[in-house]
Amino acid sequence: MAFEWGSSGTIDAGGATLECASYGPAPDKAPTLVLLHEGLGCVALWWDFPDKLAAATGWGVFVYSRQGYGQSDPVSLPRPLDFMTREAKDVLPGLLDTIGLEHGVLLGHSDGATIAAIYGGSVIDHRVRGLILMAPHFFTEAGGLAEIAKAKEAYDSGDLKEKLGKYHRDPDGAFRGWNDVWLDDGFRDWDVADVIDYLRIPVLAIQGREDQYGTLAQVEVIEERTYSPCDMLVLDDCKHSPHQDQPDQVIAAVAEFTSRLARIEAAEVEIA
Repeated sequence: MAFEWGSSGTIDAGGATLECASYGPAPDKAPTLVLLHEGLGCVALWWDFPDKLAAATGWGVFVYSRQGYGQSDPVSLPRPLDFMTREAKDVLPGLLDTIGLEHGVLLGHSDGATIAAIYGGSVIDHRVRGLILMAPHFFTEAGGLAEIAKAKEAYDSGDLKEKLGKYHRDPDGAFRGWNDVWLDDGFRDWDVADVIDYLRIPVLAIQGREDQYGTLAQVEVIEERTYSPCDMLVLDDCKHSPHQDQPDQVIAAVAEFTSRLARIEAAEVEIA
């Protein structure tokens, strides 16, 4: 069944049935923001952020739960260590085709930001006009791995499993699929910063100054390596989830970024 914009339901992509929702105008009416969630996220855990983005930007907003998360199909474990690259190259292209993307921006958070950056640097897709990367990961850091180890303790002996069970139909698959990879000895040397060298579209990078999972080096590397325009927003009193800790500033920054892209595109059309 074809995906119907403006509804909550499912979509088939990457050989799986994925939970999804959409807000605001359809892709044939306005540009689209495609949201990619964090390592333990899903559609529900974006809360009211997508709806507020649609209202602030006038763009359509599409969200989905990756396989193994939310109410999407379960995933086989263990996940491969390059799961983020596989998501970007093997799943996202077909998903964007299925929703009828005409032009827009990928907005990712944490692992989702990494997936968006990999897509932007690895897949030729002229429909994607920009990237918004919130708390991205391009390489491992000792502090971040220590926090992920704490999450394992909270899952094994605390109440994290119960909390995740409210949003994921398979909380073990969601948690283990994320946590086991990040704590795998073979993942300690993981580094995908080279994708930044191939970005040819504008980037808005957003990071909390108190992010417990990554230092400012994770966004500074974008500014250092990209040939494309890069805006940086570093937020005080903000940890790993800028859209939750400082929602007003994030929404304003996204609205300004998308508005500027629209003005640039309009000027290019007029010149042509």
